[in-house]
Amino acid sequence: MRGMIRRSLRLKAFAGLSIALAMGVFAPVVCASTVSTSTALNVTTHDLGGRTKATVQVTVTGDDGTPGSGAVAIKEGGKTLASASLNGEGQATTEITLAGGAHNLSATYSGDSTHVASSSTAQAVQATASATPGFTLSLAPISPTSFPMVLTAGNAGTVTVTLTPVNNAALTAPMFVTLSCSGLPDQSSCTFSPATVEILSTSPTSCTTGSAASACPPTSTMVLQTVAAGTAKNAAPRVNGKDSNPIAWALLLPGMLGLGGLAWGARRRRWISRASLLALLAVVTVLGTTGCNPRYYYYNHGPDTNLPTPSGSYTITITGQSSNGITAVTNSTTLALTVQ
Repeated sequence: MRGMIRRSLRLKAFAGLSIALAMGVFAPVVCASTVSTSTALNVTTHDLGGRTKATVQVTVTGDDGTPGSGAVAIKEGGKTLASASLNGEGQATTEITLAGGAHNLSATYSGDSTHVASSSTAQAVQATASATPGFTLSLAPISPTSFPMVLTAGNAGTVTVTLTPVNNAALTAPMFVTLSCSGLPDQSSCTFSPATVEILSTSPTSCTTGSAASACPPTSTMVLQTVAAGTAKNAAPRVNGKDSNPIAWALLLPGMLGLGGLAWGARRRRWISRASLLALLAVVTVLGTTGCNPRYYYYNHGPDTNLPTPSGSYTITITGQSSNGITAVTNSTTLALTVQ
C-alpha cells in the first residue's frame, strides 16, 4: 500500500515539473507579439520670401488601432531632410525648406517595442523656383549610425548637417550661414564644428557617393551631449576669491551688536532706549538666523549633485541663418532624440 502511495506521489511531482517546464519554454512565445502599422503622410506648402516651406504631417497607426510611438524620418530618395518624435496620438509635424523644382517626399517609421516599422507612399511636391541665393538643410547620422538618435544619459550623438546651396551661382560675395539648435532637454547641449559655414558661388550642389569633400556641398558636424547623474556633490564656492566663514560672522556680529546695545541701554534708562534696545534685539535675531538661509547653505555646502538629462522623446530644431546685411535667410530642420 505504501509503495503505491509513493509511486502516485512521484507521478504527480513529475507531471507538475513537466507543466512548469512547458510553461517556461512556451511563455515567451505567447507573450511576444508585433503589430503591423500604416504610415500616412500629408504635405502642404506655402511660399515665403521666394522660398517654398513645406509643412509635413505624419500619422502612424497600428492595425489594432493603437497609435505608434517613437520617431519618423522625412526622406527624399536616400537623403533625410528631417526627423521628429511622435506624440501620444502617433502624430508628428515638422517644417522644411525645399529648393525649387519637383520633389518626392516620403515618411519612414522606425517602429517600437510592439509596432512594426513602415513607410508611407511617396508624395509629389512642387516647389517654387527662385533666383535668390539660399540653402537647404539635411541630416546624416554618424554616431549612432541610424535615426532616430537614441542616447543613454551621459553619452553624445554626432550628426552631419549638410547645407545644399540654392542658386548660389548668383552670389556676388560669400554667404556665411550660422548654425544653432533649440528644443534641447534640460542638462544637454549641442555644438557645431564649424559653427559658421561658408557657401561660395562655386560650391557644389550635389554629391555622388565616394566623392571628396571638396566635390560635395559644405557640411558641419553637430555633437549633441547629454549628462549622466553625478555621484558626488560639487565643491562649495569661494566668495571674492577667498574662503568665507559665515558661521563666525553669524556668531560674532550679533554678539557685538548685542553688547553694544546693552551698554547703551545701561547708560540711558529712558523709554526711548528701551524701545531702541528691543528693535536692536530684533535685528540681532534676524542676523543670527541668516545661517539657515539658502545663500548660507549654498556657500558652505555647494550645489546638489548634477542632475541627469531627463529621459524621454524630444524634437530638436536645427536652424541655419544667413544675412547679407539687408535681409536674413533662415531655414530649419528637426532631429528626433530619445534619451534613455
